[in-house]
Amino acid sequence: MKRTLLILTALLGSAALAQTQAAAQNLFDDGKWQEATAAALAMNNATGYALAAEYTTAGAGLVATNQKNPLFSKAQEYARKAIALDPNNAEAYFELARAQGRLAQTKNPLEQLGLAKEMKANLDKAIKLNPKLAGAYVAVGLWNATLDAGGLKGAIAKSQTGANRSQVVPNFEKAIALEPDNITHRLEFANAYMLMGNKTAARAQAEKAVTMKADGYWGKLDLAAAQALLAKLK
Repeated sequence: MKRTLLILTALLGSAALAQTQAAAQNLFDDGKWQEATAAALAMNNATGYALAAEYTTAGAGLVATNQKNPLFSKAQEYARKAIALDPNNAEAYFELARAQGRLAQTKNPLEQLGLAKEMKANLDKAIKLNPKLAGAYVAVGLWNATLDAGGLKGAIAKSQTGANRSQVVPNFEKAIALEPDNITHRLEFANAYMLMGNKTAARAQAEKAVTMKADGYWGKLDLAAAQALLAKLK
């Protein structure tokens, strides 16, 4: 009888967590990233902290410039908490890398290189733990495009990090093969081509992106960004 009660309690707890996670995701899909973060944190487990990191990084894209870095730092804190609770959580390493990448964009070149190396290590770890994590391949593609973008700064970054533009397309192709209907992947592919100075290829990816279904608040933002990029390239 005691064992039955323990099993029932565990099942009820799992169901409650699943409901909380679903509620958090629904809030996020509606653009309510702050409420979604609070709901994710209420899960108090690795999955919840990884989601909180994701939502916080996304939310940072909507706030004033002087508010972004504290949010990127908070996202890293959440991701590290997730890793501490579950060292095999691929999404947590991915979210840590994503927050580091966004933070690096605001730093000086020396700090950028340090964050870039950490970011790549975390992305490699995420992919090792989950080879089907499409977003991680997108991030690796952007990482290589950003750090091997040409010029003196690009040459230094390439020599220090091992970035290589030859790795951009293969990583995006992996992501798209895993999630062919994801508009974000196409938009970021176009952005990667822009970083490398290939406007023709960027336009081709943007043209594909604007024909795709945009789900939820964030999908609509990506669709608008793809439309704006395409208009600029025509």
